[in-house]
Amino acid sequence: MRRGVALGLVGVLVLAVGACGRDRAPDPTPSNGAAGRVAEYTVTVDGRDRHYRAYTPAGDTAGRPVVVFLHGGGGTGELFERVSHLDRVADEGGFVVVYPDGSGRLGDKLLTWNAGDCCAYAKDRNIDDVAFVGALIDDVTARLGTGAVFVTGFSNGAMMTYRLGCELADRIAAIAVVSGAMNLDTCRPERKLPVLIMHGTADTAVPYDGGPSSDEFPTAGTWTNRSVRYAVDFWTAHNACAGPPVETKDQEVTRTAYTCEKAVILYTIEGGGHGWPGGAKARPNAVEPTPPRPDASRVVWDFFKAQL
Repeated sequence: MRRGVALGLVGVLVLAVGACGRDRAPDPTPSNGAAGRVAEYTVTVDGRDRHYRAYTPAGDTAGRPVVVFLHGGGGTGELFERVSHLDRVADEGGFVVVYPDGSGRLGDKLLTWNAGDCCAYAKDRNIDDVAFVGALIDDVTARLGTGAVFVTGFSNGAMMTYRLGCELADRIAAIAVVSGAMNLDTCRPERKLPVLIMHGTADTAVPYDGGPSSDEFPTAGTWTNRSVRYAVDFWTAHNACAGPPVETKDQEVTRTAYTCEKAVILYTIEGGGHGWPGGAKARPNAVEPTPPRPDASRVVWDFFKAQL
């Protein structure tokens, strides 16, 4: 993380599908300051019980957009619900947020996503996280009657977001990746897909220019991260981008927008480390400071909203 940081541990990897719910009442005073309702559900995929949290703002959920948030490696959906403050944005924007959990050998601890060549338990056991997210989309749609589905993620969750963009493009309206690398040997999306990428230049966990993480984390395995440029080049080619991009700079944040059939936008945070920009630290002793700007949750939602 820090091989551990690269997984998001401190900065903070034909199916029978069934479903059952375990719904709980919202906290009287939610710790993240949101005002809606949280419920917890389980879907069974390939014989495994997989869990997710759903945050719904007040009012009818029918037809509302859904944002699926994939936590960083070593974290949980509940942790990154608090870290991202995305529920507050959902209250304002009127969308549903879903926080699924990855898998791990210690039950509900040190959870990761199988994002290709990373990470840890999910990769080692070849967990079918693509099938899980597909089943989750089915379950949320059936329960809540929701509309368009978007996916975002951090670190190992961002790597998984890229994989979903490659393999579930027919079911996802757009993706947004934060501090993650596109570490995939093949990517053949079924359609052009809007993509937002956000990454700090001082990220030593998933380096902006690619390469290994700056430290060793024995249980995570080994891999080499591809650069941000690799991902940008892939999606601008896939989305038939043409002409020079439009670049705007706001202090340390540079926004680069490409002219494409489907949007490709890059946010580069000069000096930014490995964290969800504008959010809280995943834990107080995180090795790299969380970039204070931009507010990633609002930027991501504004991008998704523009695709509706």
